Amino acid sequence: MITSKQQNHSFASDNKPDLTPLLDIIFIVMVFLLLTANIDIKTMDVDIPATKQESVLTNIDSEVITINLLLDAPHWAIEQATYEDWETFSKALIKVTTMSPKKSVVIGSDKNVPVEKMLQLLAFMQTKSISATSIIMDKEK
Repeated sequence: MITSKQQNHSFASDNKPDLTPLLDIIFIVMVFLLLTANIDIKTMDVDIPATKQESVLTNIDSEVITINLLLDAPHWAIEQATYEDWETFSKALIKVTTMSPKKSVVIGSDKNVPVEKMLQLLAFMQTKSISATSIIMDKEK
């Protein structure tokens, strides 16, 4: 058996290389790739009028289809007719808008209604090519 006279204690006891620096570099590259990866963010274009005039908050004189988003159940309403669930509401909205295509659509919402409901409604209207002429809002006090 061959043995060395000097024992070198700088290496590990099993004479394997230390992989810590290699692992550090791999983790740094992984973090860099994760931070620079292209993430597909889903967005929806909403055209909001840019005006500071109070004329936007005036009463609407023409005939319109009103959609209401309510905080308490039933959460959906068209022309004061309430709907318990989304499916019946969406079918009724398509029916009303096809029966009166010349009428403008006005959306009114309780200020405490979750934003998800408004986004759900706007996304549905966008897919069905229903354009809302205005969204009712309260004047700031």
